[in-house]
This record gives sequence, C-alpha cells and structure tokens, in this order.
Amino acid sequence: MSSRRMTVSQALVEFLSHQWSVDGDIRQRTIVGTFGIFGHGNVAGIGQALKQYSVEQPSLMPYHQARNEQAMVHESVAYSRVQRRRATFACTASVGPGASNMLTGAALATVNHLPVLLLPSDTFATRVSDPVLQQLEMPHDATLSVNDAFKPLSRFFDRVNRPEQLFSAALSAMRVLTDPVETGAVTISLPEDVQAEVLDVPAEFLADREWVFRRPRPDRGSIHEAIRALRSSKRPMIIAGGGVIYSDAHAALRSFVEKTKIPVGTSQAGVGSLHWDHPQSVGAVGATGTTAANRLAKQADLIIGIGTRYSDFTTASRTAFQNPAVKFININIASFDAFKHGSATPIVADARESLLELIAEIGNYRIDSEFENEITKEIKGWNEVVEAAFLPSGRELPSQAEIIGAVQKASSERDVVVCAAGSLPGDLHKLWRVRDDLGYHVEYGYSCMGYEIAGGIGVRRSAPDRDAIVMVGDGSYLMMHTEIVTAVAEGIKVIIVLIQNHGYASIGKLSEDIGSQRYGTKYRFKDAKANSFETGDPLPVDLAANAESLGIDVIRIQPTKNSIEDLSKAVTKAKASNRATLIHINSDPMAFAPGNESWWDVPVAEVSILESTKSARANYEIKKSIQKPYLGGGASERNKQ
Repeated sequence: MSSRRMTVSQALVEFLSHQWSVDGDIRQRTIVGTFGIFGHGNVAGIGQALKQYSVEQPSLMPYHQARNEQAMVHESVAYSRVQRRRATFACTASVGPGASNMLTGAALATVNHLPVLLLPSDTFATRVSDPVLQQLEMPHDATLSVNDAFKPLSRFFDRVNRPEQLFSAALSAMRVLTDPVETGAVTISLPEDVQAEVLDVPAEFLADREWVFRRPRPDRGSIHEAIRALRSSKRPMIIAGGGVIYSDAHAALRSFVEKTKIPVGTSQAGVGSLHWDHPQSVGAVGATGTTAANRLAKQADLIIGIGTRYSDFTTASRTAFQNPAVKFININIASFDAFKHGSATPIVADARESLLELIAEIGNYRIDSEFENEITKEIKGWNEVVEAAFLPSGRELPSQAEIIGAVQKASSERDVVVCAAGSLPGDLHKLWRVRDDLGYHVEYGYSCMGYEIAGGIGVRRSAPDRDAIVMVGDGSYLMMHTEIVTAVAEGIKVIIVLIQNHGYASIGKLSEDIGSQRYGTKYRFKDAKANSFETGDPLPVDLAANAESLGIDVIRIQPTKNSIEDLSKAVTKAKASNRATLIHINSDPMAFAPGNESWWDVPVAEVSILESTKSARANYEIKKSIQKPYLGGGASERNKQ
C-alpha cells in the first residue's frame, strides 16, 4: 500500500477535502471549507496546511476568515441548515480562549442537531513546555484542558495525542457528522505539537469516501397502529418540526394533508413545512403560536408530531393540549424524541418515508366537513388579526409587528428571513408569511443572541441566489456585529434590518409579566444611588454609525409618520443592490404583537414585598393548575385489543 509523509494537519485537511455526502441522487462535499482564526497552537499546524494547499491546490480546501470564533461556528451551522444537513464547515481555533470561544457555537449546533466540525487547538501532548501561554492548569487532574469543556456539548469528541490516532478520530467524526440521528457538534482536539508532527499516511485514507445518509422506513406495525388511531380520531392535528425540513418531506406532507385535510401547526424549526397560505396551514403552534393553531391544539384528540422534539415553546410548557383523551403519535428519526412525553405510538423513522407509508395506507380517511369548516374559520380569523397588525399606524416609533409587515411586503418569495433571539423570534413565528420551504431561518433551539448576522452570512453563502434578510434587535446586534466585516471582506450580500429599541425588549416584557418591572433590561445611564438603569436617559449610542465604520452600506429610517413606508422602500433598495446593506429603524418596545391565548412557564417568586410580583404569582398559579406532568397519550390501540 502506497503512503505519503505528511504532518497530521496536512493529512487532516486533505482527508476532509475528499469526504462526500450522498442523499438519494444528491452527492456533494461534506466539508465545503474551513474557517480559521490563527494563534499559537494552530498557526503552525492547520494554518500551515491550509497555506500549503492554497499554493499547491487552491480549490482543495477553501479558507474563510471570521472575526469571532463563536461566529464562525454559527455561520457553519446556518449553512448546514440550508443544505438540509448534507454539508458544513470545519472551524479551527488556537489554544485557550480561541478554542473556548467556540463552546457556545458547539452547544447551539448540538441542540439544533446541525453538523459542524470543530478543531480546537490544545496544549502540548508532550507537556514539555508546560505551562504554556493560555493553558488552564488543574492541580487535581493534569490531563484536563479547556477543551474538555467541549465533551458535554459535542455529539462526538476525540483528542489526537499521537499522530496515528488521526485515522480513527477523523473517520469517527465523519460518521457522526453524516448521521441524521447523532449529528451536531463534532470536536477533534488537536495538541499544538501533534498538529505539526509527521506520519505515513496511506493513500486509501486520502481517497474519495462517500457517506450515505440513512432514511429508515417505519415499522409496519407502528404504521398500522397510527392508521387505526387516525381512523378513530375526530380532531387530529399535525405538529411539523425541523425533521420535515431536513428530510425534505414537504411534498409528502402536502400530499398527506391534502388527502386527509388534517390541519398542520409548526414549531419554530418546522416553519416552511407548508407555505403560509396552504388551506391546511394553521401557522405556528405553542407559546409563540397563532390563535388558530392553539385553539385547534387545545381540543385535538390526536397529535401527530413529525420531526419535532416538543420543546416547551411548542407545547406551551405542556398546557397546549387540553383534551383529556388526547393521544400522541411521534414520528422521529431519533428514538429519544419519538418516545418523549409518554407517546402512545412512537414511530422511529425518517419523516418523508413515514409520510409516504401513511399516504399508501390511509385509504379514504378524511376529517369531517364540520371540522374542516372550523379550521377555515380559525385561519381566516387569524389572518385578519395579522393584516391589522401589519397596518401602518402612523406613529413615529412603529411597533415590531408593523416593521415585520413592511419587510414582508418588500421581500420576495425565495428570500430567507434570519433571526435567533429576543422578541423578534416570537413575533416572526406567528406573523411571518413563509412562501418557500427554506424561507424561514430562526435559530430557536438555543436562541443564541448574536447568531443573527453570522447566521445570515451562512445562509447567503449556502444559497447565493437568495436574499438573506437578517432581523435583529440592538441587544443581539451588540453581542456579535463584527461579522459584518466578514461579509464586506468576501463581498457577501446580506440585508440587515436593525431594530433599535434601547434595551432588551423580549426579556423586558417577560420581566414585567413576572412582576420584576423590566429591571435591568433598559439601555440607560445608571442611577448609582438607586442601583438602577430604569430612570436615566437613553444612551447616546449610534449603531448606524457603528455599522458604517465596519464598511457596510447603511440606510437610516428617520422616526416619522412615514417610517414604515420608508422601511419598505429601503428593503427594496437593498435587494436591488449587490452589496451588503444595514437598515436602521427605531421602534416602540411597548407596542406588542397580537396575543395568542398561550403561555410559557417561567417561575415567579413565591414571596415578595413587591405587589407586582404578588400579582404575577397569583396568575402563575392559575396557569400551573392546567399544566400536565407529561403530555401522555394513554394506552395504545394495540393494547386495547
């Protein structure tokens, strides 16, 4: 067997360039490039390898800069979601703070089941120079480094302490990255001396290798049990989650619900499963849902969850489903999620394959006309609420709902709206009218402040024929706005709508709801005597000027009665440009989006001297009284026979 003398880093970079994802008739590179911020640890390892290949074979492994290690992970994750998890990036960072800066990104990737390969540098395996700069020393355990913090955040972790360990580590990493069940953050910790060490690399290791995506079909018995449950159901409802998106099950879902007329509510990750104007689409469900979806969920006697992990927002903290006879059929490729909450019928299988099986077996089942009419009525009622919320009020400081409506009006069908944290995700979930399967990209598994701009760049990089419209509040913007420089440096067009409300709007409203009177949520000058930021004047911060200083085109929307019309015109102008554009607009944080008859469980202090907290606690106890200890589902149909 032929082999080549290479460093560990050179071998790893070349190996990654030859890995291919195969999903049906789609074949594409699994690792499409490498992000890197270099420091001691990776500058002479992965950095040297990338430089060498940029000279020898520039197309072998594209390299991209980032301005923050966390942000490059976010961009990789956003790219992967648009690619339906078939492709992602590798991210390399230096020893110590460079590596640990990726921890938040690792958690986000794993929570959202989205693949990313992390290559944090580690201190010397030989320990010959201990303690090196930026090394964490633990007196009770000499083997620990900061990189051990990746272990609980990664779906797979390995440390290459000897060059020959690279082979098993790299192959195991690829196995997990391309496994629809196991995928998430994959971490290979690389000591700085080992990165530069030489080894004999077999030609076979560097050859093209294909990783075929599994799409397991459902067990026949489970499908038959689901059919029996459906046939005895009077008010069924589907909850579509991210699994529908990743499985590319849109067409199968449409066929199934057009045949049966079952209504479909969506989780945050599942928006796009049906387009907003489909007759069976009742919109978002749960704590950030629509009244249409939540009213139907409340009375449903059968819930079919497809590719959802039933987060507390989706279940309204287990208060959404109030029918005492409700049962759950959970279709999920991961058994962990399929069996959640005492599901009566867990179906551990791919979403698309399961829907195709259900279509083949369902026969002439269809909900009755009375229920159909109720669904139509609820959809019509909610659409009227949205239209009213979008209507410009003429106020100098518009509501966030008006802003969403203006952006929606100026957007195109294939545009992708991007968001992650604050009050925007909740408002977008219930208000945004998605017109494309991939048109909604809201990271709400980890809801990470600062994700938005990096995520938008990842979306645009993944789909250069689509406009990525990033909607972000001033709080999230200040967390990680520096990735604007990445967009400028690489000529990546993104449209950023920056909403200035001088504080944390979402947590401010929540603070008010639980009786804490928006404490610590306003951007104001501090009153040192009162230990408070509540009463001071707004800070003289000019975020538009900040953005201009980073090289992006900026459009300022002045606070006038025409601000909403001006915003729509600005979005249209930004879409016509071939450059990245930021649009700055002020909003009224006290003008809220329409309510949805739902709830989210955030504990309220049991005792307090504050009357606002006492009142909030009384309301909290009322809501807690209808909360279920688990969703349940009763005895299965098979057990009744």
